[in-house]
Amino acid sequence: MKRLNLAAFLVLSMSVFFGACSKSDSSTPPKTKTQLLTQASWKFSNAKVNGADVSSLIQACQKDNILTFSSTGGSGTLDEGPSKCNNTDPQTTPFTWSFMTNETVLHVSTVFFTGGSSDFTIVSLTETELVVSQNINISGTTQTAVVTFIH
Repeated sequence: MKRLNLAAFLVLSMSVFFGACSKSDSSTPPKTKTQLLTQASWKFSNAKVNGADVSSLIQACQKDNILTFSSTGGSGTLDEGPSKCNNTDPQTTPFTWSFMTNETVLHVSTVFFTGGSSDFTIVSLTETELVVSQNINISGTTQTAVVTFIH
């Protein structure tokens, strides 16, 4: 009887040991930058120049805009949100987008901020946050602004 208990113990121990060492088939690969960018719409969170918050310098009518990037065809829409800078502007404006320079630069076909350009350097891109930088002309001076968007 001792031999049977010892054999059963060894079989059980080995199955637990090998089961614990096996790789999980449920691991999912990390999302691509396209998947992260296109999974949900983005809203302005803040803007900084030299580490100082300059969000107050951006017009409220631009801060409430909603950006949606589509995963098909590199298209997107800029929704003016609750307030428009100009009442005659359309509520939504289509744009195109693409990654450049090994997905370190986001190029869009329209300018999102007054004084800005259509190219953004990607600082970081996660499930919930898009941080980009670009040169923006603020009161006649060109400065690098770091802008954060969130879902």
